[in-house]
Amino acid sequence: MRERVILHSDLNNFFASVETVLHPEYAGKPLIVCGDPKERRGVVLAKSNEAKSYGIKTAETVVSALRKCPQLLMSPPHFKEYNRYSAAVTDIYARFTDRIEQCSIDECALDVTESVKLFGSGEEIAEKIRKTVREETGLTVSIGVSFNKVYAKLASDMKKPDAVTVISRENYKQRVYPLPATDLLFVGRSTADVLSAYGIKTIGDIAEADEALLIRILGKRGRQVRIYARGEDSEPVRKADEKEEIKSIGNSMTLPRDVSDREELKRLLYVLSESVAARLRESDAGKCDTVHIWIRDENFKESGRQKRVPPTELCGDIAKAAYELLCAHCPPNTALHAIGVSVSGFDHHIEQLRLDGGENGGYDKRKRAEDAVAGIRKKYGYEKLQRGIVLEDAELAGLDIKGKKE
Repeated sequence: MRERVILHSDLNNFFASVETVLHPEYAGKPLIVCGDPKERRGVVLAKSNEAKSYGIKTAETVVSALRKCPQLLMSPPHFKEYNRYSAAVTDIYARFTDRIEQCSIDECALDVTESVKLFGSGEEIAEKIRKTVREETGLTVSIGVSFNKVYAKLASDMKKPDAVTVISRENYKQRVYPLPATDLLFVGRSTADVLSAYGIKTIGDIAEADEALLIRILGKRGRQVRIYARGEDSEPVRKADEKEEIKSIGNSMTLPRDVSDREELKRLLYVLSESVAARLRESDAGKCDTVHIWIRDENFKESGRQKRVPPTELCGDIAKAAYELLCAHCPPNTALHAIGVSVSGFDHHIEQLRLDGGENGGYDKRKRAEDAVAGIRKKYGYEKLQRGIVLEDAELAGLDIKGKKE
């Protein structure tokens, strides 16, 4: 059987890089993409390499980032532009393979096993993609090359920005095994601490550990972690044309530190809900009737909850339901390592007609308000009508305006 050739492509500092392409005056300066730049509210969504050098991290507050770098440049997010650039880069990938699996807006896995006959080795294909992306979009990309998806992802993280790294059958033990356990998929800081108590500190230690021991320590996840560490992952890359009906739309984030403060979690849920609502509208799936939250706590225990809601596509409704789920099912002071929001139960614009001409309990009015907000932001930028928009959004969401994100 022919050895697979898998690439993992990761656009470097994507949101901040797109802003720099759109605004060349940002080049070489510390920049963050955030909400409410004028009022200095919200959290950091992305940062440039220059901002990173000051110790600024994704998901920290703007106020905290400004303490580290008072001369910091701030830009509101422009998700339409990010989607446009992401699509343009995906079109470049499609010149080399039709097996493209989008992992996120800035990351893709590519299976180029059949492409080596036309374009050369996996490393050569990766170099061609890297150069083409830079020439045609102005963005940089780090690409990992390996024989499975997990190792390709590891390779893409090894050298940034604008680089190609290869993990092969010949070198994987030398390149992968010495890495800390936390570099492996599904192994966070808390899990690593548990493993460390048994003398398991590197990916190589996981690979060579007894499977029964790992299962006893980590549960059924222990076997999967060992498979990943040993390079035995065989999960395929989904073809670009293998489209399924959209069943859910969501977004999640791994936090740079464990968070237990409810107000901070509320702010993060609002950030996620804003993104989910925007993607829901773009998908043309109509309204949703179910909101889900997913959490991973400090011990890497995962859980999810969902609730039915009156059909909606409004950010405020989604954020409110998500926060209610969190409060109802997550004990106070629980520290979370990752959190996500998703929606499902789409009506595809098939709605029951109202004979009384009513406005569905005020939904139509609130939708017009959110549509107006979105239109103003799209045309003039978030900051132009900032204070009134923030107050309206807070009312719609039922949330405190502190930390409000666009």
